[in-house]
Amino acid sequence: MTEVKEFTCIRCPLGCNVRATLEDGKITEITGNTCPRGADYVTKELTDPRRIVTSLVKVSGGELPVVSVKTAADIPKGDMQRCVQELKAVEVKAPVRIGDVVLANVCGSGVDVVATSNVAAV
Repeated sequence: MTEVKEFTCIRCPLGCNVRATLEDGKITEITGNTCPRGADYVTKELTDPRRIVTSLVKVSGGELPVVSVKTAADIPKGDMQRCVQELKAVEVKAPVRIGDVVLANVCGSGVDVVATSNVAAV
């Protein structure tokens, strides 16, 4: 069975419209990309989709009640909701600095969640 899937590449500012043709679930052709990154993006989306997760974590004793955080690398797309749930249970103590690990090895992925802003102690 032949299937065609369409994507808008997000790897560079061009935003190419990339088409992937699949035969029995296997990629047979990728067209529409103007650089190799488009083909890489579509292949990854079809075989192992991953995402960076951004969120907020509670802060105790800080000038702000929360700190912005993100995964230090992408994690499997299927783990995103579980990652957010794990972050809901986290509370860090001020001061918090950019780059501080607020949750190590989120979802057993080997990826840490790090602070993306500073929160001073009060």
